[in-house]
Amino acid sequence: MNDFRPIHSLTRRRLLLSAGAGVLGISVVSTIAGCTTSPDTSGSDTSTPDGGTPDASSPASGSGDAIAGGWQRVDLSFVSAYLLIRGGEAAVVDLGTPGSGASIEAGLKAAGAGWDTVRHVILTHQHQDHAGGVTEVAPKVTAGSLYGGAADVDAISSPTPLKPVNDGDEIFGLQVIGTPGHTAGHIAVFDPSTGVLVAGDALRTTDGLVGPDPQYTADMTQAAASVRKLAALDVRVILPGHGAPLTSGTAEALAKLAAAQPAR
Repeated sequence: MNDFRPIHSLTRRRLLLSAGAGVLGISVVSTIAGCTTSPDTSGSDTSTPDGGTPDASSPASGSGDAIAGGWQRVDLSFVSAYLLIRGGEAAVVDLGTPGSGASIEAGLKAAGAGWDTVRHVILTHQHQDHAGGVTEVAPKVTAGSLYGGAADVDAISSPTPLKPVNDGDEIFGLQVIGTPGHTAGHIAVFDPSTGVLVAGDALRTTDGLVGPDPQYTADMTQAAASVRKLAALDVRVILPGHGAPLTSGTAEALAKLAAAQPAR
């Protein structure tokens, strides 16, 4: 069944899956490009669009964030993937760096699901710290589809072709929000039934609520406009690519950030 309809894509790593008030599953610490990594709790964003590694001195700690609306976070050290399971079907948003498949699989199992339940994989953008896991994961998603922003899909190397999506499209009851700037085809995913926004790199919570890292952003003027666009939604929870979920004071923080963006 195709739930996409237009309406207007040997490495092991530490997993911390939070749902409700507790940690559901833990996998082992991994190595990325020869560097041992652990979850970054320092509040600094050490990600790079080509799959760079966080500071190995960052202490490992649990995540434990409560996430509304059935969303669950898979903490992949310095970047996150998110799972949504409804009615026996699952959606996965972002896949982390290459080698993240085992951690995402462990997250699905901890939530009582598996690859056979995954009907939708949505990539917020082309950078390797969000789309790098697609080569490993795509062959496992035998009953589902992969999606990416239309302007980014050609830059994502996947063994399964990604379906291009645009602002206003709907997948699994989720709205695709075009948020260009960080990359030309960057998208966010909004769940209007719960107010949960999966922001990719359009928003971060690495130093309070902030926009994308200018160092890795293609067009900061577009990125600022995307922040203002997101602030117009009824957002109650922000699930960022980098940093912890923001579950309280969300609308106020997003409005303040939008007001601080440079004039058009």
